[in-house]
Amino acid sequence: MNPKIGDVAERAGVSKTTVSRVMNNRGYISEETKAAVFGAMRELNYFPNDVARSLFNKKTNLIGLIVPTINNPFFSELAFHIESICSAKGYKVLLCNSLGSEDNERRYIEMLMRNQVDGVIVSSHNRGISDYSQNKLAVVAVDRYLSPSVPVVGSDNYAGGKLATELLLRRGCTDIIHINGPIELETPANLRRQAYEDVMREHGMAAKVYENHKSFDQKAYIDLFDQIVQENPGLDGVFASDDLIAATFLQYAKRQGIRVPEDIKVIGYDGSDNVQAFLPELSTIRQPIEEIAQESIRILLEKIDGEADHEAEERYLPVTLLERETT
Repeated sequence: MNPKIGDVAERAGVSKTTVSRVMNNRGYISEETKAAVFGAMRELNYFPNDVARSLFNKKTNLIGLIVPTINNPFFSELAFHIESICSAKGYKVLLCNSLGSEDNERRYIEMLMRNQVDGVIVSSHNRGISDYSQNKLAVVAVDRYLSPSVPVVGSDNYAGGKLATELLLRRGCTDIIHINGPIELETPANLRRQAYEDVMREHGMAAKVYENHKSFDQKAYIDLFDQIVQENPGLDGVFASDDLIAATFLQYAKRQGIRVPEDIKVIGYDGSDNVQAFLPELSTIRQPIEEIAQESIRILLEKIDGEADHEAEERYLPVTLLERETT
């Protein structure tokens, strides 16, 4: 039979109320009493009932995290840091991969609300989901616009796009294209594209943008690369809106006998630890992923605790240019 709170109280020589106060850190309790209660819990192998504690504290200490997919190195690293930081603060994370599907995202947010999460961090793509606008739900978006009431945290996308494009120009590129996902997603990441277009215009050069409308389809990227190379015989520079696109293009170039950086120079965007470890030669714009996670959690916990609402706030953190062998 599993031990109960009464068994802990009897072993520690205190009341059940005292045991409850110790577990929930309520009121003044002597260190001696705390030691007796925790010692009894260890001896009996007793674990508090999280559901009961959530009813008592009116908090579940659960955070929902919705991302498109952790197969993307940026989102996997973001999830890692969010889970680590939340754990240190006494929160558990429920991870949801939406795969870019609005239906999946709606089902996940409904599931998270049924589990009475204290708040949600969202880095998925879909707008217009009314649950995000509910005043009772604390929500923070990472590099996404969800609704006018939801704060956004991300990197300085415009500065990153400018750094990437200017690097290719300094390296002598005269025919530079930009590859990104669907522009209709309306995310702050679209500012990378805007910066590219502005810099190209300032230098009197034509901006050429190619979109992949099937973000999770690698074959679609290969077909797109075929189109890019055929339509741009003088192509000598590629600015990819994320490192996964850049890495896929490098593989494509190798198969096609295109030399990088001699024939075409390539720069990506994200700079996650995994990509730097497995593709250290890739020039990229490094997002401060851990700092983005920290700031997202800080704002979310303040919303949960009622310290601030942060409505419509946008926080964009500095990026870093990592100039490597591909440029």
